[in-house]
Amino acid sequence: MKQTFLRFEYWTTHLSMVLACLMLVVASALGVFQIVTRFVLEQPAEWSEILIRVSLIWMVFLGIPMAFRQGAMVSVDVLYRWSKPRMRRVLDAAVSIAAAILMLVILWWGWDYAMRGRVQSMAGLESFSMVWSYLALPVGAVFSLIGILGNYLDPIRLELETAQ
Repeated sequence: MKQTFLRFEYWTTHLSMVLACLMLVVASALGVFQIVTRFVLEQPAEWSEILIRVSLIWMVFLGIPMAFRQGAMVSVDVLYRWSKPRMRRVLDAAVSIAAAILMLVILWWGWDYAMRGRVQSMAGLESFSMVWSYLALPVGAVFSLIGILGNYLDPIRLELETAQ
């Protein structure tokens, strides 16, 4: 059961990271497009700025699960280094519970925001609803919850391993 979940977690976390990287590519390409249209063609595209913002929001919320999975987000390094193995598991549990509670709050309110944003349109893109921006919060929170549980079941502490 544990190995099955960890395989599932591996694929979901890597999917979220690939999507986060794709959003970075989209934001970068739109940024270049915006510079060309504004300064070279002197005809700025109004819609590109909002799409850059939306893609950056999605990039952040889709990138967070990998940070959770690698143990790089909420950390108590000093306590962890000074603790015995049994206490380290207690610290892992406390950090995982705190992070999961935060993600559950983001999931709950992010979904609420997304549903309220259905009637709101994006500035410069009136045909698109703001729900597409706000959905980054609950989607990222779901991926993060999977990453948090994966890191608790199979801890990875990359920041401790690479610390000097």
